[in-house]
Amino acid sequence: MFNKMKNIDTAFRHVRGFTMLVVAGSTIITFYAIFKSFSSVASMQDKVYILANGKALEAYASDRKDNVPVEARDHVRTFHHYFFSLDPDDRVIKTNITKALYLADNSVKRIYDDLKENGYYSGIISGNISQTVIIDSIKIDIEEYPYRFKCFAKQNIIRTTSILSRNLITEGKLRNVSRSDNNPHGFLIERFNTLENKDLGALNRKP
Repeated sequence: MFNKMKNIDTAFRHVRGFTMLVVAGSTIITFYAIFKSFSSVASMQDKVYILANGKALEAYASDRKDNVPVEARDHVRTFHHYFFSLDPDDRVIKTNITKALYLADNSVKRIYDDLKENGYYSGIISGNISQTVIIDSIKIDIEEYPYRFKCFAKQNIIRTTSILSRNLITEGKLRNVSRSDNNPHGFLIERFNTLENKDLGALNRKP
């Protein structure tokens, strides 16, 4: 009888120990699952999905400072494209200049007004002239704010009989502004100045 009670007591202890082990294991697994869930949610919040051509592309959020040089160069490149790419069409000129003016301050507006007053744009239309710009390089200095930039480019002035090439060097500063559809990078060009715009040579076009 004594041995039987002892066996029951031993079995009870084993069951109790096993039960406590199962409970402890379940608790650890539960806390681990909760921890992983919060980690996954936090990780998902750092991701951005972009819809392009009907496909969802994953992008990762990062500090703006990490992307300043890339975004600044693209802002400067976009501005130069719109401001210096012209065709003999009044609507095209107005559309491009309007897009460029969203990316810069009054220093660019004054240049545009002077060119317009001097008949530069009307001359492009009447002479059936197209103007294109090719960016060679853009240097951005992010050590000091507002960020200073210098752009090195080539211009092609395409006339009926010839193509004139020009060397174009510009400079200015970039100030942070709110992002918008008209200004997706959130920069504004200030103190824009043309350092050089000299002829490199002309190429005659075949009739």
